[in-house]
Amino acid sequence: MIDLAPDLRLIAALGLVGALVGSFIAAAVIRWGTGQPIVVDRSRCDHCARVLSPAELIPLLSAIISRFRCRTCNAPIDALHWQIETAACLVGILAGMVASGTPAVAGAIFGWQLLALGSIDLRHFILPNLLTAGLAITGLAASLVGAGVGTNESLVGGLAGFLSLWLVKHGYRRLRGRDGLGGGDPKLFGGIGCWLGWQTLPHILLGASLIGLIAAVAIFRDGEEPLSSRRLPFGTCLAVGGFTVWIAFQMGRI
Repeated sequence: MIDLAPDLRLIAALGLVGALVGSFIAAAVIRWGTGQPIVVDRSRCDHCARVLSPAELIPLLSAIISRFRCRTCNAPIDALHWQIETAACLVGILAGMVASGTPAVAGAIFGWQLLALGSIDLRHFILPNLLTAGLAITGLAASLVGAGVGTNESLVGGLAGFLSLWLVKHGYRRLRGRDGLGGGDPKLFGGIGCWLGWQTLPHILLGASLIGLIAAVAIFRDGEEPLSSRRLPFGTCLAVGGFTVWIAFQMGRI
């Protein structure tokens, strides 16, 4: 259940850290596949490549002050920056609201990883092996320090999550002669299973399927191309479903 006397300092700290983490995630998502360094390169304007000053690196606030435009070239700042920064901030706040102490920090880390994976899949239709492996490793680590499910549940959840979607992926390909799921989806589901255990997997899959169905209906209504010619990033749906189920689990709803 939600703590009636939440630690406001923890909530504020996780929200602030989330905004900072979101700034890095946004830069990584935008630069992904462009050949630009993600970790070592300094932050620059996406249009004129001017190195940003420290004041321009303040998440959310700097974009609002600059009216969402570069002060040098006046080009609009990619909305993905403030959208991901806001989402990461909310992930931290929610984690602090529904959990406390180490589990809250672990939940925020889980949510930020899912945000990075879901955003990359949404924008580039890829789930990097390094990030899905990192999700599984941190899930197992959380179980070892008591910030997640039990270690056995984590191991079984990772294996069950991966194998279930792997079988679906290859079964669909055998029946239809084409891919219905990407190669990263089973790995992502396995990583989520490491965090939440095997018992939650049906809830996550149901939630992700409903999110995908709603997205498909929206695309079908708004687009001119036939739905069959467009791709839906199921990894993004799994990421949203995974964090939603973590919140429900912390609140005692699952």
